[in-house]
Amino acid sequence: MAEVQQQQAQAQTPTPAPAAQVDEKKKKAQAKRKPQKKGEKATVTKSKRKTSVARAYIRSGKGSIKINGTSIDALEFSVIRDMMMEPLAVSNAARDLSKRVDIRVNVYGGGISSQMQAVRGAIARGLVEYSGSEALKRELMSYDRTLIIDDPRRVEPKKFKGPKARARFQTSYR
Repeated sequence: MAEVQQQQAQAQTPTPAPAAQVDEKKKKAQAKRKPQKKGEKATVTKSKRKTSVARAYIRSGKGSIKINGTSIDALEFSVIRDMMMEPLAVSNAARDLSKRVDIRVNVYGGGISSQMQAVRGAIARGLVEYSGSEALKRELMSYDRTLIIDDPRRVEPKKFKGPKARARFQTSYR
């Protein structure tokens, strides 16, 4: 009986991975990241719209803005570019701050429009968090509330007896 319990206890304890493999993985992950300078302030914020999720990384720099690794100036649709830059154009404080920081945004999911709205929200939140300015937050909120607060609306799930959430299949009597 005691032997069976010992065998079960040994089977339940996981075998640790070799230390060399763990160290290699850590070194690779650290090599990919840019080293943060001593005393440098960095901010990570997230925003959602429908099924799109955008993460903005803000750190001190020269004022470059990149969306998924490409410069915002390289985007082909000017309307979408202007909407993404909207948080920077609202106030002078945001415009001045954007010239002193580098903004990197990763966005995925959803369509073009919802991705654009998620990006603008992430940038606005990041600027507010990076600056720590309550006045900037109030200014952005008074301009457009969805810059700081995510839109909670989501797509209603489809129900049975119909092609969509509310629509019902057409009935035929002949």
